[in-house]
Amino acid sequence: MDYNLALDKAIQKLHDEGRYRTFIDIEREKGAFPKAQWNRPDGGKQDITVWCGNDYLGMGQHPVVLAAMHEALEAVGAGSGGTRNISGTTAYHRRLEAEIADLHQKEAALVFSSAYNANDATLSTLRVLFPGLIIYSDSLNHASMIEGIKRNAGPKRIFRHNDVAHLRELIAADDPAAPKLIAFESVYSMDGDFGPIKEICDIAEEFGALTYIDEVHAVGMYGPRGAGVAERDGLMHRIDIFNGTLAKAYGVFGGYIAASARMVDAVRSYAPGFIFSTSLPPAIAAGAQASIAFLKTAEGQKLRDAQQMHAKVLKMRLKALGMPIIDHGSHIVPVVIGDPVHTKAVSDMLLSDYGVYVQPINFPTVPRGTERLRFTPSPVHDLKQIDGLVHAMDLLWARCALNRAEASA
Repeated sequence: MDYNLALDKAIQKLHDEGRYRTFIDIEREKGAFPKAQWNRPDGGKQDITVWCGNDYLGMGQHPVVLAAMHEALEAVGAGSGGTRNISGTTAYHRRLEAEIADLHQKEAALVFSSAYNANDATLSTLRVLFPGLIIYSDSLNHASMIEGIKRNAGPKRIFRHNDVAHLRELIAADDPAAPKLIAFESVYSMDGDFGPIKEICDIAEEFGALTYIDEVHAVGMYGPRGAGVAERDGLMHRIDIFNGTLAKAYGVFGGYIAASARMVDAVRSYAPGFIFSTSLPPAIAAGAQASIAFLKTAEGQKLRDAQQMHAKVLKMRLKALGMPIIDHGSHIVPVVIGDPVHTKAVSDMLLSDYGVYVQPINFPTVPRGTERLRFTPSPVHDLKQIDGLVHAMDLLWARCALNRAEASA
């Protein structure tokens, strides 16, 4: 086999479909985010504003977080030195897990190297812990959940997105005695819509199923202490297992689950993805713990309020221009373009001509024909930056519409 030819064909296919992913090399400046510098391919530098980051609240530059990380770094050095079982558990990891457990009002928590790893490792391990487990998965669940559900082969049922009637139909058709788990998300990141948590919990209670919720795009962002949508809706006590991230609203790195002490103990004891992974560096754990603690406070609520206000302003102004916005009331602002080539062209022009950085979102992250730009306004974006983004989108939308009309003529 000509391996190089096979690789060339695979990459060329992405180019032909207009969905080859290009890394944009940027340098964030502490204290200045969302401003950054773009290291252009021609060797030059350009000032830009980041509009697609997942540091939703700007906590990656917050003094409280940085101070905690500096303190830990000076105290114990860089890496953890091992897996959690072999020299890699420190006081910083213990404090972080206690902070997370308190956040979700659960007995225990377990920190992983990422939320992806936490989903994959936990969901696959649950099949080992509960032989014959049937997992009911929302059709738009994240790739990490899908991978975990597929691993350690077992029965699964895919219900239509947010369709609780379909979920109920599927679960009612299965053996009442079989162990069951419903896996879903609280905020779906590409459309920004919310999962029907209460209705899913009702079905789980009726049929004796466990509930597993991914709150990755909600932790830090919703609820009076930032625990997520389940906290906002007063439903945390009805969730068996929470999955969350430390890398988005908390601005640091890593992922976790929170559940009963018995559940956490079983997962940490059986999950290869946890057992054989080096633990988070202590400085990362310290920064994450400080970020969670801060966002539980009234000051954290001020950031959430400012972020929601900026998201509403941006949606309102883009809608006024006739943009095809998806608006489910969350903090995510998707603008659907519907073609990978056009989406990339708009993204490139926004960056080079206006200093607005937003990555194109293409298949397989979203279905073909729904390619989009996904804006994530934050409390550290200001109204002048929103003005600049709206002005740029207005000009480019008209230009791209003209180009499409000419191409089809």
